[in-house]
Amino acid sequence: MQPSSDSASRDIYSVARLNREARQLLEAGLPACWIEGELSNLARPGSGHWYFTLKDEVAQVRCAMFRGANARVRVAPRDGLLVLVRARVSLYEARGEFQLIVESLEEAGEGALRRRFEELKAQLAAEGLFDASLKRPLPPLPRRIGVVTSPTGAAIRDILQILARRFPAVAVLIYPVRVQGAGAAAEIAAAIGLASRRADADVLILARGGGSLEDLWAFNEEIVARAIRNSAIPVVAGIGHEVDVTIADFAADLRAPTPSGAAELVVPDRAEWLRRLATTRERLAALWRRRAAQGRERLGWLVRRLELNHPRARLTARAQRLDELEVRLERALRRELATAGARLAAAARTLNAVSPLATLERGYAIVAHADGRVVKRAADVSAGETVRARTADGSFTATVDDVQG
Repeated sequence: MQPSSDSASRDIYSVARLNREARQLLEAGLPACWIEGELSNLARPGSGHWYFTLKDEVAQVRCAMFRGANARVRVAPRDGLLVLVRARVSLYEARGEFQLIVESLEEAGEGALRRRFEELKAQLAAEGLFDASLKRPLPPLPRRIGVVTSPTGAAIRDILQILARRFPAVAVLIYPVRVQGAGAAAEIAAAIGLASRRADADVLILARGGGSLEDLWAFNEEIVARAIRNSAIPVVAGIGHEVDVTIADFAADLRAPTPSGAAELVVPDRAEWLRRLATTRERLAALWRRRAAQGRERLGWLVRRLELNHPRARLTARAQRLDELEVRLERALRRELATAGARLAAAARTLNAVSPLATLERGYAIVAHADGRVVKRAADVSAGETVRARTADGSFTATVDDVQG
């Protein structure tokens, strides 16, 4: 039997095609949304996925939450729990069942707080309140540490214990506040402002132990964030456990994972400082020894130079030079005198050879008139004249009796 022409022109869907296109229409037409309801019929098969029903007073819807998504859920799911889920609308094709694919799940009250948290975080971030350029460095060694926290909680005990172990010499000033409940945020902000005005501490720790988002909500208030940024003292936030993040953490100059972690960040390790101090002492001692050796060497050089340039040394050198010159002068004088003596002796011998005295020594005499004129010729005298005769050994006076010539 041949199909009719009407049947040939029809676009006939299979059930699978119908469900597939219905699923595509649902997923494309409805965006992911937040849904609040009571959890029931929870099933956890070995695959690790969760299947449950979300219902309210008048309706219910099937839900699937796959293993990758439910691994991030912090609350323990149970039937009857009021939850807030973020989900995509879909359809389970095999049975044609309308369902939600859940991406996140939290308790309903916490979900509302989470939305407020995200809204305030976005607002303050847009203002630049969390900018890294506003973060101030911590003092390397604070004189006093201020702690804004409950005076009776576990957080202050942990902080004091860590500070006493790491650097007991640093003083601690506690600003007691409530850290939970109505009015806690105002107290925390007021304590931060007081610490800033008094300037009794060099750094502030803002701390609280762990808890739910609602327990930690005082640290998510705008008044606390602005007090942190307006503080003249650097603020370290150590709030809750490592996984807890608050608005105060973003506003603080430094975030610590826990109150104990905050205490470790604000003071140095005493053992490390002692090691560094010992190393510095050794380096200074070595430097002193090296400088002292250099100083002694330079002093010795200066002493030697002073001795070389001392007037006594110069006088000694001059005296030695004078002695040397004296010796040389004596030698020169002796040589001159010897030469002069030899020359004098030669001249004397020459003179003696032509000297009248030498002639006198040979037996001759020199005759002179009474007035001292030498008689050279016999005709120069006359008889009866008195003359003086000089011999080699003396002289005498004689009268001329006769002149022959």
